[in-house]
Amino acid sequence: MPEFARFDRRHYPTVSVRDGYRDWLPSYEDTVEDDMDLALLDRVTSIEWNAVDRVADLGCGTGRTTAWLRSRGITRIDGVDVTPEMLAVARSRGLHERLVEADVRSTGLVGGAYDLVVCALVDEHLPELAALYGEARRLLGGNGDFVLVGYRPLFIMASGMPTHFDRADGEPIAIETYIHLPSEHVAAGLAAGFAVSELHEGLIDDAWIARKPRWEQYRDLPLSFVWVWSARDARGSQG
Repeated sequence: MPEFARFDRRHYPTVSVRDGYRDWLPSYEDTVEDDMDLALLDRVTSIEWNAVDRVADLGCGTGRTTAWLRSRGITRIDGVDVTPEMLAVARSRGLHERLVEADVRSTGLVGGAYDLVVCALVDEHLPELAALYGEARRLLGGNGDFVLVGYRPLFIMASGMPTHFDRADGEPIAIETYIHLPSEHVAAGLAAGFAVSELHEGLIDDAWIARKPRWEQYRDLPLSFVWVWSARDARGSQG
């Protein structure tokens, strides 16, 4: 896979995921736009959200995705995140049944206990994808779905922009970023025993440019995606 360093135009100081999200926390909720991830979840049609029983939210952060899921009628949600400060905020919101400090690739949650696994804006921080897809498949029961939201690699490569934030003193900081082409997602998903149900992409459009005028140069580029992977179809094909 291409290395992000070849495309990096910002050359910000780079920190680990845990350190980065700890320091980003004070401004995180005001920085991440719903159009990046939550708006894409609205476009998913293959999942009956209000019929979902148990969910594992991998990389749950402060609980943004969990709040969206609860607004769709889902109440039994466990969250996993590697950053304790993010989990403290999530805990204060009271949206989860359980919160676990762990890597999304090795959560420690009970296998086969969930009928939906979601993971939003996490995969670009992982050096490879196989372990994430494998863990999602392990957590799902016989009729489960894995919903993955992330940055489109084409946008990362074209913009030369890592995941980043400004510290309180105004210094821009990058969080370690990796590029995963769609082919890598397909390979990891198939190897884990998934079949594709849906794929939607969000583009840089008028609404984005109104918020970020300097993004005019990126107009019409795909910014983010949502994959829906079904374990149901894969199991059915195994006989």
